[in-house]
Amino acid sequence: MQDLKIGDAAPDFTLPTDGDGEITLSKLQGQKVVLYFYPKDDTPGCTTESCGFRDGLADFKAMNAQIIGISKCSVAKHDKFKAKYDLNFPLASDEHGDVCERYGVWMEKSMYGRKYMGIDRSTFLIDENGKIAALWRKVSVPGHVEAVQSALETGPKA
Repeated sequence: MQDLKIGDAAPDFTLPTDGDGEITLSKLQGQKVVLYFYPKDDTPGCTTESCGFRDGLADFKAMNAQIIGISKCSVAKHDKFKAKYDLNFPLASDEHGDVCERYGVWMEKSMYGRKYMGIDRSTFLIDENGKIAALWRKVSVPGHVEAVQSALETGPKA
């Protein structure tokens, strides 16, 4: 697991996306990228977070920012999730968890006393040069999209 910090180079990746697409982080240099990791398609918190990014997409585009959602769900699940909620940005599938490991979001979690491995809801704001400008770990969904928008508007706070 990597402990990424502000100023670090964002680990590059190429992942399959919904709609039989593919996305490579390094090909997005020159624009900002909001990379959010979420546990699972079509669950309450993940749906609320994804719909928040969907509803704010025009604002993100106005700030030259691309949104990418990543989970370990399959491309087929992403296709259903995207269609059900009319999501308007790519959902990348990290089924093997390599990208989750490189970003340090795959970790032991606990629910009702049971320990298991899962994605720690996290967001990384990557600048035009591929460096991490801001990051949020253990994200609480309410107000999160607005916090990311605010960081884009005002610049990162170390």
